[in-house]
Amino acid sequence: MAEKINGRVAYADLLRSLAILGTILHRLALGGLESAAAGGHAWQVFNLYAGLTRWCFPVFIMLSGMFLLDKRALPLTKLFFHNLLRLLAALMVWGGVYAVVGYVTAGGRFSWWGLWQAILAALRGNTHSHLWPIYIFMGLYLIAPILRAFCRGASRGDLHYFLLLCFLFASLLPLAFRLWPGSTAVLKVWYDRLEVQLVMGYVGYFVAGHYLREYLISRLAEALIYVLGILGAIVTVWGTAALSLGGTSQPLYGYTTPNVACFSVAIVVLFRYVLGVSEERSRRQRLSGVARVAFGIYLVHEFFFMLLRFLHISVFSLPPVASVPLLTAVVFLLSFAVAWLISKLPFLGWLLT
Repeated sequence: MAEKINGRVAYADLLRSLAILGTILHRLALGGLESAAAGGHAWQVFNLYAGLTRWCFPVFIMLSGMFLLDKRALPLTKLFFHNLLRLLAALMVWGGVYAVVGYVTAGGRFSWWGLWQAILAALRGNTHSHLWPIYIFMGLYLIAPILRAFCRGASRGDLHYFLLLCFLFASLLPLAFRLWPGSTAVLKVWYDRLEVQLVMGYVGYFVAGHYLREYLISRLAEALIYVLGILGAIVTVWGTAALSLGGTSQPLYGYTTPNVACFSVAIVVLFRYVLGVSEERSRRQRLSGVARVAFGIYLVHEFFFMLLRFLHISVFSLPPVASVPLLTAVVFLLSFAVAWLISKLPFLGWLLT
């Protein structure tokens, strides 16, 4: 199940490759969802595509947890001057580049001073919208040494308890407060006063990634996870449609909602135990090539979104059922080609992809 090819975990490469493809599809579908008339045929298609790919970002966090929280040595020097430096460099360079491209395409003129101001803006937390996940990963990397120590010393039961708290305080209760504010008012007071910050945000996904790689689960647990994952997908798509009768409403699209959490964990388990066991080494090696530059694909794919907007091509140019996968394929292939070329640059290739 965890067979390695060229030192890489095969199912993780397969999952990372599909997740970056799904991310592009998700962004295209989400853009259509927010522009289409709520409840219409096109809106329903966009909701289906977007809802069924909402797992991609949580899965990337779990993949990071699989490898950053494992038992291998991770000195602080490596964490800061390898992992964090790479994210910071990507944030500064790509933040600056996207700011300049956006300014120039809007009719402005390039200047080195403008590029420098864009880099400073990225450092201040104000950068191109699609780069926001970098800040999330930087935060997780900063607390990784503490979580590594916890994971090394924790029993399986300790991890179960920690993940249960994450699900309760970061997933289930926040959604309940949003959907039923009146009936949960007293519970919200307790929630606010307890301030259980340790299990908030995306840390649950980070630790879940470590757990799912480190421990084998029973067939019964696996089946239950699949059932919950299917229910999560249904709730995401159908629930969003039900809540959007008066206009698009997306509380069930939250990355930490119970439905998305169950769906995302089920996807990882599916690849861990079913889809990642193939012996087709040639296919796996091709996918490892995509997985190696997945970060780069994410960083550059926005250029092709900008190009599509410049050419007045959108998910409405064709029937949505065809336009979303077609444009996804085009953007993915072009982004992979550019990311692969950048990855071949000496030193900079590693930093920027």
